[in-house]
Amino acid sequence: MYVPLLLTDFLDRAVKLYGDKTAVIDDDKVVTYFELNERVNRLSHGLKELGVEKGDRVAILAPNTLEMLEGFYGAFQLGAVTVPLNIRLKPNDYLFILNHSETKVLFVDWELYELIGPVRDLLHVEQIIVHGGGNIKLEENDLNYDKWLAQFPAKPFDRAEMDERDIASLLYTSGTTGDPKGVMLTHRNNYIQALQVMHHLRVSDQDVLLHVLPMFHVNGWGSIFYYTSNGATQVMLRKTRPNIIFEKLQKHGVTIMHMAPTVLNSLLQYYDENNLEISKSQNVRIVIGGSAPPITFITKVEDEMGWEFIQIYGMTETSPLTLTSIIRAQHLDEPKEVQYRMKSKAGYQMSLTEVKVVNENGEEVAPNGQEIGELVIRSNGVMEGYWKNEKATKEVIRNGWFHTGDMGVVDSDGNIEIVDRKKDVIISGGENISSIEVENTLYEHPAVVEAAVISIPHEKWGETPHAVVVVRDSETVTEEEIIAFARERLARYKAPTSVSFVEELPKTGSGKIQKAHLRNEFWKSKEKMVN
Repeated sequence: MYVPLLLTDFLDRAVKLYGDKTAVIDDDKVVTYFELNERVNRLSHGLKELGVEKGDRVAILAPNTLEMLEGFYGAFQLGAVTVPLNIRLKPNDYLFILNHSETKVLFVDWELYELIGPVRDLLHVEQIIVHGGGNIKLEENDLNYDKWLAQFPAKPFDRAEMDERDIASLLYTSGTTGDPKGVMLTHRNNYIQALQVMHHLRVSDQDVLLHVLPMFHVNGWGSIFYYTSNGATQVMLRKTRPNIIFEKLQKHGVTIMHMAPTVLNSLLQYYDENNLEISKSQNVRIVIGGSAPPITFITKVEDEMGWEFIQIYGMTETSPLTLTSIIRAQHLDEPKEVQYRMKSKAGYQMSLTEVKVVNENGEEVAPNGQEIGELVIRSNGVMEGYWKNEKATKEVIRNGWFHTGDMGVVDSDGNIEIVDRKKDVIISGGENISSIEVENTLYEHPAVVEAAVISIPHEKWGETPHAVVVVRDSETVTEEEIIAFARERLARYKAPTSVSFVEELPKTGSGKIQKAHLRNEFWKSKEKMVN
């Protein structure tokens, strides 16, 4: 008998087996899985009354909170599509995403409510509902979430008829073009991803997850499925501040955290500066996504702090995780320094996933750690495509394989190491930044005649945007003025952190700016052009 793989299954299992167990701790809010399910049912009834139907988009702009987590399950019961929004964007970014996705209902946290104000008159959303905030003044027709939710019954919701191929979420990610692209992930994509990841990360009902990674990231919100299914306790985190993370880690007996390398770096610095004492018996696992931290970080994490370091690799377009660096049985007798070197790589393919590194002819590169090729992926996690962008979809999914644009080498044990990027996307602190978007902004400055934005190494963020600018003959401008100009028009993390001025930019015969030539100067002291 065919039974579709639907994301609502995960909460159903938790309610059945762990109903009276603590599900979520969100500061002073503590709910069991029974209580979480009741809140989800109220939310589904409320969305139905607002006219939300199967396939409608429901957006969520919030930090990691109980309300954000329950928002996913509440929307899924109607067969609606969730649109998690990056909390670090500018109002115009939200305007594009919300209108491009044709979002019907927007949930927004009270602390972020002001970001919607400048563009609300241009939004096509039908209803805005505000999480928390007590007595903050709302615009006419906007609703207070708690008061609105309380109107509806906690009784089971009559779910929409759904298929596992139905779209569950639209996650907007920056690419090599200015406008972000909406990645369409199905229930099946995320369901099978959850099964494979819970296996590799050894998720169990004894786990306590601290949601460090933002749930608007696919690896952040995707984690709610496999931790929920296993009845784990999920601790919310509004601000990724080291002192708060360590406080919650100890207070709630946290056993696992997902985070970007930059957050790990901040934790290590805080640990050293405050001479913290950490109980190694807590058996904490930290899952690091993005560029691998230096081996010295891994050594400190494992030898000094007693945590287990797990490096993973993935992309939003692949649901996301595809590689892991967990040491395999045949390497357990290797010296620690050899194991740590393995852990610093992107790793080997997870179950239910096929990953290759291929040359320009589509042939697999030799496993010698030298020959460079592009990572391509085939799995049940690969997206259905980009929302309303068939051209971009065909560019990355070819012959059944997703082409990542990341360049890597393969060692003799099959471990993949990322060494460069084919695309010009800058990944700073785990955030994707389109260099073209930044360049287009710089071109608005009257003194800028040409601009190229590249990634350069950065101790804290891994890499950061750097602008190389050609100034008009009749104009003068300083580095500080260029940076300030960009920060006024872009999310702060997208703006260049440094600027250099040149008389002309290197170009190909066809006039295309050769960014690789610009990057080489900044990365020549590094072993590879990714940090």
